[in-house]
Amino acid sequence: MADSQTKAAGKQPYVLPQFTPKDYSTFFLAGALCATLTHGAMTPIDVVKTRIQVDPEMARMSLLSGGRRIVAQEGASALLTGFGPTAVGYFVQGGAKFFGYEFWKKQFASLAGDQDTAVKYRTAIYLGASSFIIIIIIIRFSFFADILLTPLEATRIRLVSQRGYATGLTTGFARLAREEGVAGLYAGFLPILCKQIPYAIGQFTVNEFCHELVFRNMSEETKRSLSQPAKYAISLGSGVVAGFAAAILSQPADTLLSQINKGHGPEGSMPYRLRVLAQQSGFRGLFAGLGPRMIMTAGLVAGQFLLYGAIKDALGAPPGLEIHKESDKKI
Repeated sequence: MADSQTKAAGKQPYVLPQFTPKDYSTFFLAGALCATLTHGAMTPIDVVKTRIQVDPEMARMSLLSGGRRIVAQEGASALLTGFGPTAVGYFVQGGAKFFGYEFWKKQFASLAGDQDTAVKYRTAIYLGASSFIIIIIIIRFSFFADILLTPLEATRIRLVSQRGYATGLTTGFARLAREEGVAGLYAGFLPILCKQIPYAIGQFTVNEFCHELVFRNMSEETKRSLSQPAKYAISLGSGVVAGFAAAILSQPADTLLSQINKGHGPEGSMPYRLRVLAQQSGFRGLFAGLGPRMIMTAGLVAGQFLLYGAIKDALGAPPGLEIHKESDKKI
């Protein structure tokens, strides 16, 4: 009935890719690998960024000056502090995020009913799929991913912000659990959700529109003849812009997350503590460390999209669903 109504209205036939369980498992694995590899590689920048956020003496330092200070006082190995929790935590969270985005973008697109409607409401589809962390029908995926990520992130921040706190992931996790219990391990759960939602929106939605902007300014012949290096260049450029957007949108929550896991703020409920810390920090304080984080996030997001595509290709997975305004073909 829906197909006949679509044809009667003169709209394009609507064909969605039929992803198999194997395809979705590949999406998860590719997302997990690209996230853990890129976040692990960015550990030195993350160390400097976190110190700038929680150490008043470093609050006005740049990425380079902050890095020099840490190396001079603690040695070069200090820049790799927290590598273990970062790699482990983002393996799970990255897999859930990329898998969830592929899955829910298709589900939301199918609700449109036809290609023209999907293209018309593509922004809503992108936003819905990229913010699946808080959508009730999706929360079962990312909720558990953040349950796993939160204590690892808390451990990472303690290792980075408190010199000599522990020797690594296992000892740091054990000390935090022993001294502060579940409350300490999950102190950052609310701020990490507040951070991941705008981050995911910036990462996926802005990336989609950057690709669309590029392709809308190309002829069909040019698009068909694009070389692999050109495709990688487009993906890299789109990822960098998306990374800048993700960093800016999520920076206030990232700053509050670092402060909460460092033990800053008054006693009370988490919303109250976050409000007080935000007021104390002010606009400028909430964006402390934005420069290093923009560099880090641009590298993270661009690297993740490049690796995600390469890993999917290597594993023989199909391409994800695309909904671009310039396209006249079936999606």
